[in-house]
Amino acid sequence: MDNRTLHMENLAFSGTSGVSDQTRASGFQPAFKDLQTGRVEIARTRIGLPATCHMIDWLPRDWARTLSHNGRVSSLRSGIISGFVRQGVFFTREELAEL
Repeated sequence: MDNRTLHMENLAFSGTSGVSDQTRASGFQPAFKDLQTGRVEIARTRIGLPATCHMIDWLPRDWARTLSHNGRVSSLRSGIISGFVRQGVFFTREELAEL
């Protein structure tokens, strides 16, 4: 997964609850989940604040497939998916799109 993949997901789920602008008011935060370990990480900005959209740049380095020249995560290894967290529960984009 990389920024291009995230853009394609946003297009695919446009107009549904599977995108950030449709879920924010309901308390959902953009997040990612490692399917192998179950670990969930909230998308964060450079300074560590929760992001308003899916950003991979500041996810854990052990989730990275590649890093950019300045050390940011530029792509994620397989098994990491995007979704949303609310009250500590992870939801996939597909699950929210069905609501």
